[in-house]
Amino acid sequence: MSSFPGILNSEWTKIRTVASTTWTLASALVVTVGSSAALCAVVSATLDDMTPQERLTFDPTMASFVGMTFGQLAMIVFGVLVVGTEYSSGMIRTSLAAVPRRVSFFFGKLTVATALALVVGLATSFLSFFLGQVILGDASVGIGGDNVLRAVIGGGLYMAMIALFSMGVAAILRGSVLAICMLIPFFLVISNILGGVPATRKWAQYLPDQAGAKIMQVVPGGMDGSTTTYGPWGGFGIMVLWTAAVVLGGYLVLKKRDA
Repeated sequence: MSSFPGILNSEWTKIRTVASTTWTLASALVVTVGSSAALCAVVSATLDDMTPQERLTFDPTMASFVGMTFGQLAMIVFGVLVVGTEYSSGMIRTSLAAVPRRVSFFFGKLTVATALALVVGLATSFLSFFLGQVILGDASVGIGGDNVLRAVIGGGLYMAMIALFSMGVAAILRGSVLAICMLIPFFLVISNILGGVPATRKWAQYLPDQAGAKIMQVVPGGMDGSTTTYGPWGGFGIMVLWTAAVVLGGYLVLKKRDA
């Protein structure tokens, strides 16, 4: 039976030698930083046109992270591919033959992939912040401002949780295509629609992406004008609970069903 360090090394080898997972991580960084910089440029050009209310609720830190909406899609694909590709290719049987203890195999895979997602997420978050603040000019804030560092680190944590959540869903569905077809519309369309409709907004704030995104907010109610009954860390805690439930579901499916 393989040792846990050996499992970690094996999973690291799988991820780094597959081009699709490497490119999706790179895409998460490039898309997030690029789209965030573009929005900050638009905001910088229209600062003088803001109403007093818009100026009061403007969150320059959050403005640097608007690209997370698109960058998280790459993280979703990364998370799904890490787990789902083994089912699609049939390699899951070989992996489980090499590591019969399924709990070690599953959590070893998730540990390596989540660590990679966190590293890329933190790099993305810091690059987005510093580039965005340069573009915002006089409207910018420093990393030492109140709650700013928490928000920047939180951006990396958010992206890591998105990837881990996606891994759990892929494990439950035992494949890549269905998981991607469910997750991308959910995060990109359904969650935003529910959050934008007054009748469903009070429930939508507890969805994993909307709750987790609050950790990147410095000005309460800033940018989108919405307020919640929980704070930044409370919102991230809700996202962690969602993710833990999905990961547990994925493990139970792997444990109970044949490969």
